Amino acid sequence: MTPAFAGELFGAGQPLDANKYFIVLPDAIGTGKSSKPSDGLRTKFPKYNYDDMVEAQYRLVTEGLGIRHLRLVLGNSMGGMQTWLWGEKYPDLMDALVPMASQPTPMASRNWMLRRLMTETIRSDPEWNNGDYTTQPRSLRLASVFFGVATSGGTLAYQKMAPTGEKADKFVDERLAAAPLSDANDFLYQWESSRDYDPSAGLERIHAALLAINSADDERNPPETGITERELKRVKNGRLYLIPASEDTRGHATTGMAKFWSQELQQLLQTAPRRPIESAGRQ
Repeated sequence: MTPAFAGELFGAGQPLDANKYFIVLPDAIGTGKSSKPSDGLRTKFPKYNYDDMVEAQYRLVTEGLGIRHLRLVLGNSMGGMQTWLWGEKYPDLMDALVPMASQPTPMASRNWMLRRLMTETIRSDPEWNNGDYTTQPRSLRLASVFFGVATSGGTLAYQKMAPTGEKADKFVDERLAAAPLSDANDFLYQWESSRDYDPSAGLERIHAALLAINSADDERNPPETGITERELKRVKNGRLYLIPASEDTRGHATTGMAKFWSQELQQLLQTAPRRPIESAGRQ
């Protein structure tokens, strides 16, 4: 609901005009106000993965809200990864898909290495105490700031923001001084839920018009690997929009600023055909 995202999308005449579309913004399992370890179970909370999150969201939409067809499924980062799964698991449910800041490939390489190092940082901290802490372990803040700087922000943007050692130190000090925004156990579950993410086997099952949106300076999904372009050849109605890198983009966080891609989304919604609704209900 930030100005950079909702402010560019949900207003009158914007691509996802809330006067025109019924917009569903669910908290995934383990995040927000959905069920999560910090509700009381701590490390006894059941393990979950992205497939579980998508199934829960599907049941929320179809069983809870009685919606039988979607014009669009759109997601950013974790939501982008889940959007690929939506298209494969429920190929007839939607007209269009927009996975952003993500790739339709196994969780691996630097993306997984840094996630693993982040969770190991917390688990190796005595203050974590096997999940039975009374105050948040200090490693939570350190791991979160480290991962954020390493995998989001944009190379050119950081160079502009912190061109000297003094400014770089000031940036890090401010990040480390901020209160952690999450609970350590929730944090571990959230990041470890991506471990077995891999939509690569089912890409041919996607029927909806698909627009993948990534940024050229995305640290977690580097375009120079050519992976997304290669895998998109298996998606019948898929194409990629790659946002050029600049001092104004923010690496992995770029897609959180809808001004960079709202026109592409508008074009998709104007051209994607409306597919048949297999059963009666709300749309």
